Amino acid sequence: MSFADRLPVVAAGLSGCLGVALSAAASHLTGGGQLQTAAQFLLFHAPALLAIPALAASSLLHPRLARAAGVLLVLGLALFCGDLSRRAFAGLSLAPMAAPAGGLLLMAGWLATALAGILRPRR
Repeated sequence: MSFADRLPVVAAGLSGCLGVALSAAASHLTGGGQLQTAAQFLLFHAPALLAIPALAASSLLHPRLARAAGVLLVLGLALFCGDLSRRAFAGLSLAPMAAPAGGLLLMAGWLATALAGILRPRR
């Protein structure tokens, strides 16, 4: 199994862990709305990051598109949630337009997942 195949699984574990941590931080900090949003995105995407490689391995998703979808979702989460978290903790943006770019990458990852389900894998 290649690194690109394992990346979503590793990211799912980190996503779940960080989602729980940010949920706890948001409940103890005033103005934790950005942290709560970041936590929700991390927790909602963790199962998808586990499912994508499993579905690709069972030939229900086109493997190359599934890999691309996983990478897009991981990058999108890093930018979107990273930007919201940095704004909440430090009052600074991660980078200009990081959250919107991360959101676009997340949408692209979901569209790639849909396309991976439509296109038949080569046998």
